[in-house]
Amino acid sequence: MQANELKENGYQEFLAPAKLNLFLHVINKRLDGYHNIQTVFQLIDLYDNLFIKTNESGLIRRTSHHSNIQESDDLTIKAAHLLKPFANKQSGADIFIKKTIPMGGGLGGGSSDAATALIALNAMGLPIDSARITRISS
Repeated sequence: MQANELKENGYQEFLAPAKLNLFLHVINKRLDGYHNIQTVFQLIDLYDNLFIKTNESGLIRRTSHHSNIQESDDLTIKAAHLLKPFANKQSGADIFIKKTIPMGGGLGGGSSDAATALIALNAMGLPIDSARITRISS
């Protein structure tokens, strides 16, 4: 789908910037398989486009197709599910991701998409303060 078509169908667009790590130190591996890190990074002028539309089905769905990653492994979808306990049962979201940031290129596309989804979904109706979002996403 094209951006105009998505917007005509009720999606809102959000830009998820790529980042260039200037410093990265892996502290340790967590029990959930992710790593605690120290980093200094610079946002760069390259973006993925997230198009998000709320729905009343209660489901969180990725509406774009990405053959390289299953929906259940998509960090953006996982992030959206983190907010689900704070929404009413009928609240859901359809998420379309237009990838521009190369996958596996070390530019943080997946994590930026996930962070952008948290901020966007919160702005679209979940009154969660930024400190709580930080705790939820850590």
